[in-house]
Amino acid sequence: MNFSIDTDVLLNNLLISQKALSTKTPAPYLQGIKMEVYQNELVLITSNSDIAIKIVIKDESLNIETTGEALIPGRVFVDFIRKLDKGQVDISVVDNNVLRIHSHNTDLSLNLQNVDDYPEINFVTSELPIKLESKIMKSVIRQTTFATSNIENRPILTGVNIKVDGNKLIAIATDSFRLSQKVIEIPSNFENMNVVIPGKSLDELIKILELDLEEILVHLNHKTILFEYGNILFQSRLLEGNFPETTRLIPTDFPIIIKFKTNDLSVAIERASLLSTKDNLNSIVKLFLKPDNVVEITSNSPEIGKVVEEVYPIEKAIGTPLKIAFSSKYFLDALKTFTSEEVYVKFTGEIRPFVIEGNEDAGLVQLILPVRTE
Repeated sequence: MNFSIDTDVLLNNLLISQKALSTKTPAPYLQGIKMEVYQNELVLITSNSDIAIKIVIKDESLNIETTGEALIPGRVFVDFIRKLDKGQVDISVVDNNVLRIHSHNTDLSLNLQNVDDYPEINFVTSELPIKLESKIMKSVIRQTTFATSNIENRPILTGVNIKVDGNKLIAIATDSFRLSQKVIEIPSNFENMNVVIPGKSLDELIKILELDLEEILVHLNHKTILFEYGNILFQSRLLEGNFPETTRLIPTDFPIIIKFKTNDLSVAIERASLLSTKDNLNSIVKLFLKPDNVVEITSNSPEIGKVVEEVYPIEKAIGTPLKIAFSSKYFLDALKTFTSEEVYVKFTGEIRPFVIEGNEDAGLVQLILPVRTE
């Protein structure tokens, strides 16, 4: 195996591939990058059991002398390439177990791992993948994964439920205390599907989508889901089990509706939550819709004091006066997912779930369970 390539081209692809490198594993081979060199392309493969990434590099700077494959210590290799000067880098295998890296006045030898130890990873594509604009995929991830559970006692809730039903793609995440749902329209010529993707996998995928290519293809099989994005294949395992039926959790009738400027509401809740101690992530804030149409956001800490914020709805609120308490963190997390400058907060009662919707965020619903304070 002997080839040369532009340092920046190699580094940019290595930075993507390292997202699937395992850091804590009893299997040392998963800490390696499998490099496959063919006559006209360089392939990088990484996996940490949850996700796997395959990158095919075909660049005008790539000059291949001899083909072959090697398993390279991942972190050390990436860190070293990162430090090289710009220009061409020569990479070759010598004595079958040493990788030689030469660039300008720099020469490094790395002991290779046994490439035969690396598992065979099948990146399975389908004949009819779902085609999405990458910016839409980014918004789906950004608007849902934050609501997944961090607690492993119900593993299914650590993932995002993705369903394709006719001409709709529905993404749902919940940790039992809040729920995020995003619905987008897609062409209706795709097969229906219902899978649960680990939230952590999607968090890694959205970092790759910062490349701003126009389109992403979604391939599905029984145990994995594969995202094809330019020269990158990103594959994730799926979570086993049945995602809870959430359709009936989202109310459809709202006797109380208040319309706010998103920023005004966010700032008021953020200030009201400042009285809580830093380790209290779920500080409780109360909202009071007064008879004069003024909304009070209050927070009270016996050790520190009390804060009262007044927020004025854009329009006269629909419904009767209301008092409700909720987690400020959950509310602020939900507000951050909206691009709308105005949001509707819709209530069904003082101890029942309420929802937030934006006038410019079609298909997005954020639901939060209130907190009993008495």
